[in-house]
Amino acid sequence: MSGRTRLALCAALATLAASCALLPLVSPATWIVQAAVMLAVQSAVGVAARRVPLARPLTVAAQALAALLLLTLVFAHGQAVAGIVPGPDAVRRFADLFQQGSADVGRYAIPAPLSAGIRLLLVGGVLVIGLIVDTLAVTFRSAAPAGLPLLALYSVAAGLSDGHADWLWFLLAAAGYLALLLAEGRDRLAQWGRVFAGAARTPGGDPGAAVAPVRTGRRIGAVALGAALLVPLALPSLQGGLLGGSGTGVGPGDGDGGTISAVNPLVSLRDSLNVNEDRTVMSLRTTSSDLSDLYLRIVSLDDFDGVTWKPSQRHVTGVPDTFPAPAGLAPDVRRTEITTSVATADWYAQDWLPMPYPPSGVRIGGTWRYEPLGMTLVGDRGQSTRGARYQVRSLDVEPTPEQLADAPAPPAALRREYTKVPDSLPGAVLATALKVTDGAANHYEQAVKLQDWFALNGGFQYDTQVQVGTGPQAIERFLKDKRGFCVHFSFAMAAMARTLGIPARVAVGFAPGSPQADGTVAVGLRDAHAWPELYFEGVGWTRFEPTPTRGSTPSYTRSDTPGDSVPTPTAPTREAGGTPSAAPSANRSCTPQQRRLDDCGSTVPQTALPRDGGGPPWYAALAWALGAAVALALPLTPLLWRRRMRTVRLGTRGRGEGQATARVLAAWQELTDTAWDFGIVPDGSQTPRGTAARIARLGRLEPAAAAGVHRLADAVEQVLYAPHPRPAAGLADDVRAVADGLRGGSGRGARLRATFAPRSAARLGWAASARWATLRTRTASSLASLPRPPFHRPSLRRASGQRG
Repeated sequence: MSGRTRLALCAALATLAASCALLPLVSPATWIVQAAVMLAVQSAVGVAARRVPLARPLTVAAQALAALLLLTLVFAHGQAVAGIVPGPDAVRRFADLFQQGSADVGRYAIPAPLSAGIRLLLVGGVLVIGLIVDTLAVTFRSAAPAGLPLLALYSVAAGLSDGHADWLWFLLAAAGYLALLLAEGRDRLAQWGRVFAGAARTPGGDPGAAVAPVRTGRRIGAVALGAALLVPLALPSLQGGLLGGSGTGVGPGDGDGGTISAVNPLVSLRDSLNVNEDRTVMSLRTTSSDLSDLYLRIVSLDDFDGVTWKPSQRHVTGVPDTFPAPAGLAPDVRRTEITTSVATADWYAQDWLPMPYPPSGVRIGGTWRYEPLGMTLVGDRGQSTRGARYQVRSLDVEPTPEQLADAPAPPAALRREYTKVPDSLPGAVLATALKVTDGAANHYEQAVKLQDWFALNGGFQYDTQVQVGTGPQAIERFLKDKRGFCVHFSFAMAAMARTLGIPARVAVGFAPGSPQADGTVAVGLRDAHAWPELYFEGVGWTRFEPTPTRGSTPSYTRSDTPGDSVPTPTAPTREAGGTPSAAPSANRSCTPQQRRLDDCGSTVPQTALPRDGGGPPWYAALAWALGAAVALALPLTPLLWRRRMRTVRLGTRGRGEGQATARVLAAWQELTDTAWDFGIVPDGSQTPRGTAARIARLGRLEPAAAAGVHRLADAVEQVLYAPHPRPAAGLADDVRAVADGLRGGSGRGARLRATFAPRSAARLGWAASARWATLRTRTASSLASLPRPPFHRPSLRRASGQRG
């Protein structure tokens, strides 16, 4: 392989490695196979153009034209001339797909569905980056600036991904760029003399010294990459270093222990509520007779710093078979155990497990840990909910208003922790809470008054387009503007409850989903929700619902409190099939009570996900499949050829003298090629005996294997020089014994190189070159032997007459 061909291959691999960072952004990730095949064709066109050779601009133009034709074949086959030449209709098709892809990128949450528009953006972007990298690194022989487009490609992907496997994509991209730099360095070094990769084994020899700069470059690159990964981890000011994760998952700990310090899960809640298509997150079956109370809780936010609510650091343990009773629940409170089976979508990756609260047991596979205070499950070492199937036993707690109103004071430690508010919280929050709850006789009546003020009679409007806001003044602005969505309502009510001395926290999860005809319940993205939980001794953590038009009002808050004239709503049941809309009502004449009851008569239809009905015909798909198979098989060609040659050489049979000679020479050829695979370059200037001694010395062979090498050398000398060669037996066994000895004396890298990239596979290229030369010679001879047309010349007589 020439230096430029190797450089082109490394440029394509570097582009493909950096493109892998885009894999988490869409589902499924089958586009990468298509991009790899098209990138290989584009690089092959560049290799062929440089061999012609074409001028540099023409080489780039040829590659761009090849990429355009490939994109036309795949994305605009029906609108192109002859299925591959782009015309006006194909250009319009590309414009439509580009517009559709741009809209889909802004519409869908990650991972987005692989629509035709998104697929065009991904594949086309990879080809453009690959063309730039190939132009800089190969055509203009400047590999260092080629890192800029690779960095741009990786940065875009890293900025959009959720951070779960950033370290893997970084390693792939960095390894691809490092391989590109090393290939360019080796190509430049080769201008000063040929580099023998296998000569490094020669102790003190000049060829070994020639490869030293390449080996030194590899070591420097590996050390630099390791330093970039490890050094930042030791610097606390960088907060996790270059590859710092998102902070989710179980931290250091032994066995079943450890801690969890999670990031705020509300980052994507607003995006989920604003999606145009309500993608189904999970499907569930439950034994509950009342779906209105089937909230799926993910995690609780109990740390309030005046700016936002977030999970605090908690200790985690192994998942128990039966969960302990929830904190504060007294035996006299009515409860019913229900069972819920959940199946999550294969694109939904969440660290926390959605479960009804309070859970009493769960059956699930994978690596999960249990957080006792929040009674939640969190994935360990990258475990997520993607495609999970699990069953949860939970308690449907049904306290009475009297039990909540008569609740004694909570434990001092719990009250101290869950009523903390920062000094930066505006005083208007407490003042508003006291005004709203004026006349309440206990914490329960205060909580109900707060809930009804937000949801019914306070003049608040549900609006998902309102910004969450930052800073200590965010709650005060929300109380003044009276517009927001579930985050605002839950945050504000929990903060106001704490100012009144009621222990409070915020729960994040999903509101009740939509009943289906087959008896299941579908939970979609727009069911994402946040709600406050208040603590009452004897009942425990109790759900309230302050968000208008969302969820359901708890039954224990429907009794009238002093001074409250709000009618008692009716909760939807399974028979009614009513599920509150995820979007605000379009009817502006609805009263707050009607919006709470979802009785405005307007619904938001659920839109199915668009399906990509385009694409190439079946024969084009078959051609792509065959091309992908060939592309995958090409790296294995040296391995397969080498095994075939070994079988042929060691399987030579025959009793005649000629067959015996062929058998010995074939075994000797296999022996020298095996040694070459392990780095001992053949030396045609040495005798068989000298070659055997060299192989035994450089290969550090054991005495038994070394004796086999010398027996093969003796057999070769016999067939080459002796008048009557002595018969030799066991040559194939000797070759195998020597191969085992070479393998045992080599490192893992050398063994992998000898297996998957054997150096002796260069004979395959030599054989192809020899056959090509033979074909050219035969063709030239055939053309020379063809009869030629007669050549008419004037006769001598006529010529002499003319001269006279």
